[in-house]
Amino acid sequence: MLVIPIYNTIILPQIQYHLAPNLLNETEIQRLKEEGRVILLPLKEWKERSEITSDDFHSVGLVSEVKGIKEEEDGTVLSVETKERADILELNIGEKVLDASFCIRNEIVDISEEEEQAQLEEIKTILINAASRYQWGPWVAQFVGRWNSSSELISMISPYLDIEEVQKYAILKADSARERGNLIREVVLQMKESLDVRADITQKMKDTQNQAYREQAIHKQISLLQKELDDMDPEAVSEEDQLLDKIKKASMPEPVEKEVMRVFKRFKQEGPNGHEYGSMYDYLEFVTSLSWKEPEASETDIKKARKILDEDHYGLKDIKERVLQHIAVMSLRKKQSGSILLFIGAPGTGKTSMGKSIARAMGREYVRISLGGVKDEAEIRGHRRTYIGAMPGRIMDGLKRSQAMNPVMVLDEIDKLSNSYNGDPASALLEVLDPEQNSTFTDHYMNVPYDLSNVLFICTANNLDGIPRPLLDRMEVIQLSGYTPVEKFYIAKKHLLPKALDDNGIQKSQISISDAVIRKVIEDYTVEAGVRGLKKQLDKICRKAAVELTEEKKKKAVIREKRLPDILGKKYAAHDSKLKVSIPGIVTGLAWTQAGGDILFIETTAMQGSGRIHVTGQLGDVMKESAEIAVSLLKAVFYHQNLKLDDKDIHIHVPSGAVPKDGPSAGVTLFTALASLVTGVPADNDLAMTGEISLRGQVMPIGGLPEKLMAADRAGIRKVLIPKENEEDLKEVPDEIRQRLEIVPVDTVQQVVSHALHIQLPKKKELLFFESDEKFKMVIPTVQKGQAEPIFR
Repeated sequence: MLVIPIYNTIILPQIQYHLAPNLLNETEIQRLKEEGRVILLPLKEWKERSEITSDDFHSVGLVSEVKGIKEEEDGTVLSVETKERADILELNIGEKVLDASFCIRNEIVDISEEEEQAQLEEIKTILINAASRYQWGPWVAQFVGRWNSSSELISMISPYLDIEEVQKYAILKADSARERGNLIREVVLQMKESLDVRADITQKMKDTQNQAYREQAIHKQISLLQKELDDMDPEAVSEEDQLLDKIKKASMPEPVEKEVMRVFKRFKQEGPNGHEYGSMYDYLEFVTSLSWKEPEASETDIKKARKILDEDHYGLKDIKERVLQHIAVMSLRKKQSGSILLFIGAPGTGKTSMGKSIARAMGREYVRISLGGVKDEAEIRGHRRTYIGAMPGRIMDGLKRSQAMNPVMVLDEIDKLSNSYNGDPASALLEVLDPEQNSTFTDHYMNVPYDLSNVLFICTANNLDGIPRPLLDRMEVIQLSGYTPVEKFYIAKKHLLPKALDDNGIQKSQISISDAVIRKVIEDYTVEAGVRGLKKQLDKICRKAAVELTEEKKKKAVIREKRLPDILGKKYAAHDSKLKVSIPGIVTGLAWTQAGGDILFIETTAMQGSGRIHVTGQLGDVMKESAEIAVSLLKAVFYHQNLKLDDKDIHIHVPSGAVPKDGPSAGVTLFTALASLVTGVPADNDLAMTGEISLRGQVMPIGGLPEKLMAADRAGIRKVLIPKENEEDLKEVPDEIRQRLEIVPVDTVQQVVSHALHIQLPKKKELLFFESDEKFKMVIPTVQKGQAEPIFR
């Protein structure tokens, strides 16, 4: 029988179909007219007639009777009525005719008419409910009502079902009437769910659009009403007009104003509902909040400035003089000039407060920017506005807060900068602090240049180690040494105690603190170069007094020395003091720490051994190298004095083993201690020393001299040996310290040993050991009672 391919249609028995086969040829049309019967056979997937193979067909089709053949412009239209289902036995695909042999497939009638009718009504109900959410719902209800069987229903709607070809074929293949009805019901339910989802999505989109239209309409009405209100009230100004007015009044340079106006035009076009409206508003608000007016050149009253600096800071004479010089030069030149000032010193020495005093002395705004822990370049240069949450850098934010173009800006803790994958903030500061470049500094957020040449930058740091060299080259280093006990006393009386009383709500008449109490606090309860810890202790005393005044209803709180342990606890300022007895092999050295200066003892001893040198005390690599240099120099000096160390071990120890120590400045102390050990001559117990040594026996300069001399004075030392090249540093040492100490500059170890051990070494500078015994003359005092015998004797 002739075969006609069918695709994307559910075909079932006893149904009337109108088909438009794909281009039937004359042979097939003639055969249809002659035979009047045809097999409708479903394809697995759509293919052109010329590409069809036998594997493209399913194995079950429908024998149908041809009721009519009609030729139309688009092709032949067939009217057929399906009869029985048929299994295809053999399919013949010819050039002009497609036919097949078949056998009839049996139907299993396992459902009654009542059940079939109930099933049909259920399917109709499902379809009508699904269509009711659409405007074509009534037409569907009327159309569905004309169907008399579920097979007819599913066949009519099959082209509109969003199911796979396999599911459509499964309905045809089912032999059981009950099973076929269930399959039809599942397909209709699937169609309903699909229509419901589409309807829900359409409704949500419609609701969203309606909401957007509603908001747009409301905003439009608000803007129209606002315009009418503005017209009725001439004094009322909109945000756009306010921003435009700020831009015009800002006196920006022409290129800057051009860029800002470009953003302003976009801002107006964006409107309040635009995604970038808020970010552009923040940008325009920030840019117009900056001061763009060039500050007028003015002279600073140097006498007044000196008075202000003296009021705010006790001591620091040289520092204040250097600051006044800087201010005077700027006053004469009528503009910012000179290097960037970098205050270096221990915590609490007044670095940050000095910047505040400078601002007050010059009559400028003061801005402090903390750089401790900053590791992102964007913190300095800002974020580009393409990022969400973009912000300007700290420099420009500080200028906005100051509302001035020429503030005094303190960059605090510049040595605490670090870098990460986000960039190097120290490199970003190079442009900020370079007077040749910062006149066109461009923050990424602003994207327009800003002149920083009028800003007086002052940097602070605790030490120079953490500052990159290129950045350090742009600054002038000003060292703030630690305060002496006398300076701390006057600072406490003049500044710290009045502030502590004010912070704790105590009147001066309500408390009595004697000078002896303040000195005791400084001596026993503070270990620092600055005065921050002293301020904390005075706060503790004031809080205790506050309790007595309020709880015990005292009229006046009296603080005496004997009460300090109860108020402040046990004293923890355990400063070392000088040796009570001079011992061979032990010499007092001087050290610098973050908390100021301190003394340290170099202890040496010898024992039978194999010539090994032991070094202990948690020393760093540099200090260990100094010990090695001292031992080598010792052997060179005593080369022809029969110094035998091959059978002895020497142990060098620096007490306070839990505290790490490093640096080259203990070199002369190490050598002197070893020289004292091998000669048996003790060093003076009221003598201390500091200095680096070389293998040539030269004493080289060191740092932290003021702090070290203060530590020597505190420990009861009366004579100090320092490198000759450090004589210039004595200017930074307070007069009271210099008056109490005998300070002796030395430049060779011969001079060191002469002052410390009273031993005369050869004065030849080139070499410290000689080719013959005759040229080596050394005078050693006679061993006194209680002194050790020299090792080399």
